[in-house]
Amino acid sequence: MLTVDFDRIGVGPGTTVIDVGCGAGRHAFEAYRRGADVVAFDQDKSALAEVETMFAAMSAEGQVPAGAAATTVAGDALRLPFPDGAFDCVIASEILEHVPEDERAIAELVRVARPGGSVVVTVPRWLPERVCWLLSDAYHEVEGGHVRIYRGDELRAKLRSAGLRPVGGEHAHALHAPYWWLKCAVGPDNDDNPLVKAYHRVLVWDMMRKPWLTRTAERLLDPAVGKSLAVYSVKDAAGADGRGASQGAAGD
Repeated sequence: MLTVDFDRIGVGPGTTVIDVGCGAGRHAFEAYRRGADVVAFDQDKSALAEVETMFAAMSAEGQVPAGAAATTVAGDALRLPFPDGAFDCVIASEILEHVPEDERAIAELVRVARPGGSVVVTVPRWLPERVCWLLSDAYHEVEGGHVRIYRGDELRAKLRSAGLRPVGGEHAHALHAPYWWLKCAVGPDNDDNPLVKAYHRVLVWDMMRKPWLTRTAERLLDPAVGKSLAVYSVKDAAGADGRGASQGAAGD
């Protein structure tokens, strides 16, 4: 399940990409599949070991173009161990809501992007996330959990202050919002609840089969209740002073 639209950022052979806070590696895998040179970056070494295994399997099965490269690096998002301007594209999907010092993390994302490069940030959208917080304290009051809820304008303002020019935004995963509301209502760890299990089976079926009915429904519902907000930005001179115009930006 991808939150980032890779067609929008032009990832392909020869592109250098870092997926910061890659988790299980979904965005890193897609970049690799498209022929990019990819770094999957995370602080969780056990998760990175599984990502490394998948990279190797993808290569062995011929799923990636010749010349593409992929590696994993463990570290702290507040101190990325890469030189300035090292990457054509920087992705940070669903991580900033976990980071108390989010402005420091954003500054690092900007630093390692080359001038003219893309920085894509995704976070939980304000309304669906607010419902989750209202339904369950356990949803966010856990170690490493969510420490804030972003509004779209707030996130874009922080990106501009760091030297980026937001150029667009969109919402995604509307069908997942009710699933998380249901989980919060019955208890976030109660995966054995019959309704939770049934909804999860529907989501897996949808991701595997991509039927036109659910794909159309989600596309129509995303503007209203999409679970995630994705903001696409460019690092350039216009964005460095915060005066860059935002085009096609999504709201909250």
